[in-house]
Amino acid sequence: MSAILTQPVNTQHLYRWAMALALFTIGYNLIEGLVSISFGISDETIALFGFGVDSFIEVISGIGILAMIVRIQRNPDTSRSRFEITALQITGYAFYALAVGLTATAILNLVSGHKPETTLPGVIISLISIAVMWALVSGKRRVGRQLNSAPILADANCTMVCIYMSVVLLASSLVYELTGFGFIDSLGAAGLVYYAISEGREALEKARGLQCACEDESCTN
Repeated sequence: MSAILTQPVNTQHLYRWAMALALFTIGYNLIEGLVSISFGISDETIALFGFGVDSFIEVISGIGILAMIVRIQRNPDTSRSRFEITALQITGYAFYALAVGLTATAILNLVSGHKPETTLPGVIISLISIAVMWALVSGKRRVGRQLNSAPILADANCTMVCIYMSVVLLASSLVYELTGFGFIDSLGAAGLVYYAISEGREALEKARGLQCACEDESCTN
């Protein structure tokens, strides 16, 4: 009997952890976005600037995730709310807009031979981001498994994309610092474009109620 009585308390505790992780994700991305865009503009590096814009898009997505957690806490069997769907739609189209902007700027930089002032901030920011996002992925997966919640596990898998984008930024920034090859910055931006298109497509598929790549059976593995 005691085990049955303590189960709801444990469940609520896990949902509070899930909400705390979602709130931290939003707050971190706000700070990361501001810092990245600031250095991206001052150092004239398109990869870091695009990374910063991506962080702000992740804030919109994070707000939708927070709403999702509140919903499934109250009733796990309900479908996505209108607010969640709108957040997904805005996120999807924002990622597409980012991809278009980065592509155009990367091409312009290649044609003009533009080079960043420095990419050292990109190295530092990407290393911090990889560490923070990996901790978030681990935390979300742990909570999602304990709650047996596919949506929370799907969010953890989608957070992995932030790690991939951080790795792209790290690689391009580090190579530029070591070699000074200007085209590397544009190549890094192209890598961000790939993930931006992928994230945008998945967000819009979610909004339409379709299954996306980060919501397959691997989420529960």
